Amino acid sequence: MTTNPSFTLRQLIPLLETLAPTAYAEDFDNVGLLVGDPEVTVTGILVCHDALEPVIEEAVARQCNVVVCFHPILFSGIKKITGKNYVERAIRKAIKNDIAIYAVHTALDNHPEGVNTLLCKALGIIESEVLIPKTDFIQKLVTYAPVEHAAALREALFAAGAGRIGNYENCSFNSTGIGTYQGNENSNPVVGQRHEWVNAEEQKIEVTFEKHLQQPILQALFKHHCYEEVAYEVYNLQNTHQNLGLGRIGKLPNPRDAREFLLEVKATLACGGIRHSAFLDRKIERVAVLGGSGSFAIKNALAAGADLYLTADLKYHNYYEAEGKMILADVGHFESERFTKNYIVDFLKEKITNFAPVPLPSGIQVSEVNTNPVKYL
Repeated sequence: MTTNPSFTLRQLIPLLETLAPTAYAEDFDNVGLLVGDPEVTVTGILVCHDALEPVIEEAVARQCNVVVCFHPILFSGIKKITGKNYVERAIRKAIKNDIAIYAVHTALDNHPEGVNTLLCKALGIIESEVLIPKTDFIQKLVTYAPVEHAAALREALFAAGAGRIGNYENCSFNSTGIGTYQGNENSNPVVGQRHEWVNAEEQKIEVTFEKHLQQPILQALFKHHCYEEVAYEVYNLQNTHQNLGLGRIGKLPNPRDAREFLLEVKATLACGGIRHSAFLDRKIERVAVLGGSGSFAIKNALAAGADLYLTADLKYHNYYEAEGKMILADVGHFESERFTKNYIVDFLKEKITNFAPVPLPSGIQVSEVNTNPVKYL
């Protein structure tokens, strides 16, 4: 809970990091604070899907000086801000009116409670798991400590974020052995004397962690280790992160007729229409989803045994890739991500109660501007 009467953007950012850690984002993405001064006092937050010029105008009118958007308005580098296109016009207006812009995008896509989990819940898909688990994201720390100091060191590493695996915390592997060393004249050994050959009973501690936590974990290691020279190793693991990643795949409580299910999807997501490949000669049960552009994951959905893959932005030839083994359904980009705004608002309202010395009647607001560029007849 935040009750500081001078609540700054710098104080807000860690809360947004809790919502969608920027380390979870894909390498190609541009998430986090895109525009704004971290030291500014927050007067209000407007949550939107796309931080377009009309949304910035809405933020000004509703006295919100922070816009939290799903899609980053700045996606690739720009060399000029002259107002010649929709990106530059939005950025100019934000800067002119001291409006900060913060984007979450694939950081929320990859989050276990993010975009695709929201989609599964809305469509009644149960027992879902990650469709494309995140790779190159797990590291292992191995270190050695005197047996009598090992427990305290482990606790410090756990407190820094090490040893969290899925639904479990404080995970480690420990084994006991003999460590040897001999200090020179400048050493100050905890066990033994200078120049003395020491055989010390030590405990080997092994813990895994998400790689963006390496710095605080190593800081905890050096701070709490009793040796002046700390022996440690950090490895990159080939393990995928089973709880983080793009898309989800789960099942329907009961096998369903595909047409009937897609009509329900259309109503739930308020789709103008659903483009799909040919229906199969069977009912569907396993359903994969990936909010936003998901043609790249067709092969993943097939490999996972999906009867139907629901995503957006499919092209003509993508529909052939179903190979008659799976139904492809394009529900629309905006539509597949439509629950994101309310999720962000609910999260922030739970975390924040006050922005200024006088509480605002509506400090966290949902944008009323429809930024979906796709229209239907």
